[in-house]
Amino acid sequence: MDFIGNISSMHLDILKEIGNIGAGNAATALSTLLNKKIDMKVPNVRIVSFDEMMNITGGAENVVAGVFLRIEGDAPGSMFFVLPIQQATNFIQEMIGDESFSFDSPPYNEMGLSALQELGNILSGSYLSSLSDFTNLSLYPSVPALSIDMVGAIISYGLIELSHVSDYAIVIDTALNEDMEMNKECVKGHFFLLPDPESFSTIFKSLGVPIND
Repeated sequence: MDFIGNISSMHLDILKEIGNIGAGNAATALSTLLNKKIDMKVPNVRIVSFDEMMNITGGAENVVAGVFLRIEGDAPGSMFFVLPIQQATNFIQEMIGDESFSFDSPPYNEMGLSALQELGNILSGSYLSSLSDFTNLSLYPSVPALSIDMVGAIISYGLIELSHVSDYAIVIDTALNEDMEMNKECVKGHFFLLPDPESFSTIFKSLGVPIND
């Protein structure tokens, strides 16, 4: 992918703006779901290699909660949302009102897993809707698959379903905070958007910033 070198800070700024709009929409949906004000921001967007993607989440053997889905439509690709286990646990406890929920040992509480899948649904839907609005591309998510596993296993499983292995991913850092409880730790997750090779150019061309100029 020689064009990666042509991606500028302007491209990333546009992606960050799209991410923040998506985050705002997701925060509204989560606020309604939890009946409390949720603040959500995208502090950073970058394009990284496959190896860097593993490192960002603590290394291939780090166990996390991951949601994987395929993006269908005009710019196909894959999307992963990855949360550290402790932060996923805290969020689920908040969503289902059960402080005893834990990922310490399977089988896990089905209601808790459903809550995490719903979080993935809300976030991915909000980001894709924002990207679709900006690009005028038709983009829609598949049903998310939820895994509690090592980062390497989750990401490799998702990519095995493709006919190729993506070399690069767009990382959308995600920070959630409850405005009413600022003393609580901010939930920090990572979105990995892996457009299929031809979809990189489709997305940026639709944003009016062709990457091969």
